Amino acid sequence: MKTTASGEGIRVIGDEARRRAAEDLADWERRELASSIARQPERAPEFRSASGIPLHRTYTPAEAKAGLWGEIGLPGRYPFTRGPYPTMFRGRLWTMRQIAGYGTPEDTNERFKYLIAEGQTGLSVDFDMPTLMGYDTDDDMSSGEFGREGVAVDVLDDMEALFAGIDLE
Repeated sequence: MKTTASGEGIRVIGDEARRRAAEDLADWERRELASSIARQPERAPEFRSASGIPLHRTYTPAEAKAGLWGEIGLPGRYPFTRGPYPTMFRGRLWTMRQIAGYGTPEDTNERFKYLIAEGQTGLSVDFDMPTLMGYDTDDDMSSGEFGREGVAVDVLDDMEALFAGIDLE
């Protein structure tokens, strides 16, 4: 069931669904879509299927003649059934990431910067076993293990070094 901006739940079918979908779509275009495109423009002015059919940014009951609009919603808007981003993958391709982490935070930072320069679009950090188990690198239990199977992170300064100079937006 859809929750509107006022917090009320609605269940709509038919003409009422199309009317509400048109209102929601106009509101979505002004809010979520406009701010998303301002941050991350779409990759192309137009998208087509493999058969050459033009593809809309999103579809509403006006196109699908579907009921239960409130359970479907719009991309980038609760309940996120249509996905987390207003433009989905028109603005950016699927996130490409290779897990990385070894040695010191500075070592891994250097690797992250290389991967980003080569086209990686997301980061996944592989932490070493002492970090995962909650041990500092100077703990006896960490002897011979820190930085071995991932990056050693003990304090906030380590996290700051890990992501220094990397745009996390």
